[in-house]
Amino acid sequence: MWVVPESEIAGLMTPEAAFDAVEAVFASMARGEAYNFPVVREAIGHEDALYGFKGGFDRAALNLGLKAGGYWPNNQKHGLINHQSTVFLFDADTGKVAAAVGGNLLTALRTAASSAISIKHLAPAGAEVLGMIGAGHQAQFQLRSAAASGRFTRVLGWNPHPEMLARLGETAAELGLPFEAVELDRLGAEADVIISITSAFSPLLLDVHVKGPTHIAAMGTDTKGKQELDPALVARARLFTDELAQSLSIGEFQHASAQNLISDSDVTAIGRVITGDHEGRGEAEITIFDGTGVGLQDLAVAAAVVELARQQGKAQKVDI
Repeated sequence: MWVVPESEIAGLMTPEAAFDAVEAVFASMARGEAYNFPVVREAIGHEDALYGFKGGFDRAALNLGLKAGGYWPNNQKHGLINHQSTVFLFDADTGKVAAAVGGNLLTALRTAASSAISIKHLAPAGAEVLGMIGAGHQAQFQLRSAAASGRFTRVLGWNPHPEMLARLGETAAELGLPFEAVELDRLGAEADVIISITSAFSPLLLDVHVKGPTHIAAMGTDTKGKQELDPALVARARLFTDELAQSLSIGEFQHASAQNLISDSDVTAIGRVITGDHEGRGEAEITIFDGTGVGLQDLAVAAAVVELARQQGKAQKVDI
């Protein structure tokens, strides 16, 4: 078994490599060559933690495995980030464990890659203003990945705790982008692309906020009850996601679906746009990508990093 510790990930996996790996696996999903296993996600009754498993199998790449981990909201007292995970890969031919890979940074990179992929394929023509809703740990990865497209000239930001926006502004400055903290009504009116990445359980971005051609990447909702967007906003948009069943059950579209504002057929897998099987934005004024996070993303970036680690002599071989 190959082991790639968390400490090596930053020197191996780039945002560009994560983008390529995730885009490829979304296309494999659309072609029916890859599928995700049912998600297990449970409150364990200790430290307010959520723990679970996401896994799948990509026949095209022969990536088989799972990510184990979750969310520990009290980790600051341990000097750790709240999200903790490890990816395990298995030999698809034999079932023998093939690799264990630190999953914390990989999760951040693959999540940011998903929203960047949606921006590439769904953003309105001439999009220049990026709106960021949320300023936590993941928001900086989202901003960096979106900025790599080279299309944005300025960034607007909003966060439930405004004092946290300073570090998002610092990230924007590092990227050479002017940053301004604004209220949600202005962000929705001026931003061409909006990324929401919070842990909210009630809508933040309302239907009335969003004006003109806009693409929204809703990246925070991955659990029953979480919510960032007004269901009325969802109902008037063209909808895309990484995994349809997951989006409608634990993702952002669960609420509009429960209110019968949308049907299953209103939601399209982003992979179909990547493969050219769907026109994507078309004439829609608003598009929304619901990034729920799927196990196949984790396997794709983990497999890529194992290969890089082996090539560079940074993977440890362990017999078990």
